[in-house]
Amino acid sequence: MAKDQIRNFSIIAHIDHGKSTLADRILQLCGAIDPRKARAQQLDSMSLERERGITIKAKSVTLGYEHEGKRYVLNLIDTPGHVDFSYEVSKSMQACEGALLLVDAAQGVEAQTMANAYLAEAAGLEMIPVINKIDLPTARPEEIEEEIENSLALERELVVRTSAKTGVGVDEIMRAIVERIPPPEGDPDAPLRALIFDSVFNDFRGVILYCRIVDGVMEPGMKLRMMALGRDYEVVEVGHYTPEQKKTKSLGTGEVGYVIANIKNLNEVRVGDTLTTVKDVDDVEPLPGYEPPLHTVFCGFFPAAANDFSQLREALDKLALNDPSFSYEPESSDALGFGFRCGFLGLLHLEIVKERLERESDIELVQTLPNVTYEVVPTAGEPYRIDSPSKMPDANEMIEVREPVVLLTLVVGADHIGGIMKLCIDRRGTFVNQEFISTKRVQLKFTIPLSEIIYDFYDRLKSLTRGYGTMDYELQGYEKADLVKVRILVAGTEVDALSMVLHRSTAETRGRKILLRMRREIPRHLFEIALQAAIGGKVIARETVRAMRKDVTAKCYGGDVSRKRKLLEKQKAGKKRMKAVAGVEIPQKAFLAALSTDDDDEKKK
Repeated sequence: MAKDQIRNFSIIAHIDHGKSTLADRILQLCGAIDPRKARAQQLDSMSLERERGITIKAKSVTLGYEHEGKRYVLNLIDTPGHVDFSYEVSKSMQACEGALLLVDAAQGVEAQTMANAYLAEAAGLEMIPVINKIDLPTARPEEIEEEIENSLALERELVVRTSAKTGVGVDEIMRAIVERIPPPEGDPDAPLRALIFDSVFNDFRGVILYCRIVDGVMEPGMKLRMMALGRDYEVVEVGHYTPEQKKTKSLGTGEVGYVIANIKNLNEVRVGDTLTTVKDVDDVEPLPGYEPPLHTVFCGFFPAAANDFSQLREALDKLALNDPSFSYEPESSDALGFGFRCGFLGLLHLEIVKERLERESDIELVQTLPNVTYEVVPTAGEPYRIDSPSKMPDANEMIEVREPVVLLTLVVGADHIGGIMKLCIDRRGTFVNQEFISTKRVQLKFTIPLSEIIYDFYDRLKSLTRGYGTMDYELQGYEKADLVKVRILVAGTEVDALSMVLHRSTAETRGRKILLRMRREIPRHLFEIALQAAIGGKVIARETVRAMRKDVTAKCYGGDVSRKRKLLEKQKAGKKRMKAVAGVEIPQKAFLAALSTDDDDEKKK
């Protein structure tokens, strides 16, 4: 296929603006799906994606389309919309020349819409603005066109109106893709250069690479080299997803497809690496990759059963190949045993990875409190970063602690400005500016510590704006803060898995809430259990799990009161001995309860 007949494009949008539905319509229009086998969310293959109605993993598919008597090949990549999966979006853009920027006709331009538009602009993509869901009774396409023009600087004459649900306007989108997105550049006669933009693991075929051919041609039998890692492989099979795997004789310049090269070791692939032939490796410059993912949230994963540790390691190895945007390294805990410290792009990403691990590998996990990375300036030596509260040094061993600060962008209704301002200021946010997108919608910007938005901030935002508020954030750097390490002690013994790094102003309140939740979850023992939150050697909060009390005086009827007292003293002495030799059983749900951020804890007390 000549490269001037190829169009590579992705669909980008805010979450729930209809990307997967539009992808379904495009697949149907190009005849890629048998009508008898058609289903909603055709490219969302994971059960988790279908249950939640969100795209987690970017998917690519090669389609055939005829326009004005000429046959074109369209390579479509459907991307996620949640802020936590922006890494998937940035990867996809490296394989494209254009993007459909989808905007909901009722909700309008959202925070992630703008974030994705800026990513596409930085990648040099041709953007086609599309207003979706025009069939809704609440649709307001005229206002949305104005929002697109004002906030994204895209001319309203370029906007295409469609309803992916009914199919209206999809033909016009297809024409715009062919006419407005440029064909790929590259030299078919030059040495092979291919960008690995994704990968998946197959139990039977090993690692399957998703590649974009930038220069040259790739054919079975070629000896390939991964330029970053310096490893050599022989191509076994190449082909396209249509959306099923379809084997082909070769992949030419500008094409997107899969490569199988008998790669069995999970650690031998780096997404963003450049593939070339062994004989041309000295004459080829590596392709510019993309920035590695920035992990903002960390937590520990421990197997509920200690003998599942090796199984958990294998599961993480396999998942890391399919999702290279999270990291992991071994760690040990006195309370939980051996496990892994994992880094994630956000709290939803953490939740998705945990659920995938439990589903795909049938492992029950115990998760520690999520936290962000901190920068410590020691009294001697260079500053360094920590990703676990247990690594925080004592106060006398450091000069200061710095926390990550983000630029938070919020898009809300004009009626909700007051509530959102209060929410951000209460979370130690600093107001930067506000800008009206339209008469009813406003964009607010704050600088705010990342630790203040990774827990329940998104839920509070949705509650205050009746579901219409959206957010996006970008890391700005590290700033000095009055942070302390809060230790949780159970019966006088520190539980390292529940340690936290908090701002001093909120440490006591947060520590007390966690103790209240733990008190409800830890079963009563035959002796009293003290739960304490401490900063250094100072206890700032305490709760008590009351002892189970057996009525030893039940059989004591009549006689002097000293008989009852004697029995009670004997019971008390027995409980003291038991407390000295017996441990406290802390169930898994007590650890998980610490993740909860209910404001009703005092009511439940």
